[in-house]
Amino acid sequence: MTTSEYNTCVDDFADGVYRFILKNIKDEEKAKDVVQDSFIKMWDKVADISYEKARSYLFTTAYHTMIDHIRREKKQTTLDDALLKNMTTENHYSDLKEVLDAALERLPEIQKSVILLRDYEGYSYEEIGEITDLNESQVKVYIYRARIFLKNYIGELESVI
Repeated sequence: MTTSEYNTCVDDFADGVYRFILKNIKDEEKAKDVVQDSFIKMWDKVADISYEKARSYLFTTAYHTMIDHIRREKKQTTLDDALLKNMTTENHYSDLKEVLDAALERLPEIQKSVILLRDYEGYSYEEIGEITDLNESQVKVYIYRARIFLKNYIGELESVI
């Protein structure tokens, strides 16, 4: 990939990668750091990456960088913080976006990632498999389970509200 192609990748894909990461980790600064780290890793291997594969490479790198970041952060989280987060509930939802965000937060990380890649970013099952190192059937299973959970979660809220 040439320097101009790399710059084109930055222009074309930075916003999409940022949205994907931000939806997962909910912190603008950390999302910016993950995106920046991903572009740095891409630059380090710019000679080995073809322009046609740049988008897939970038999302894959961002996904793995995000997972590493989450793992590091989990080690730093204390038990008290985790218990407090699980004990806090909010029952007043006025917006569908809030409901969906709350439901997404309750999903396991892998299900959350594949559902965001599929439904928010529009990736195919095959592309999601490449990004997450899963086979296509595993991707379909995780998406199915996530959608069932989301459906049940939103249904429960409707009966409460």
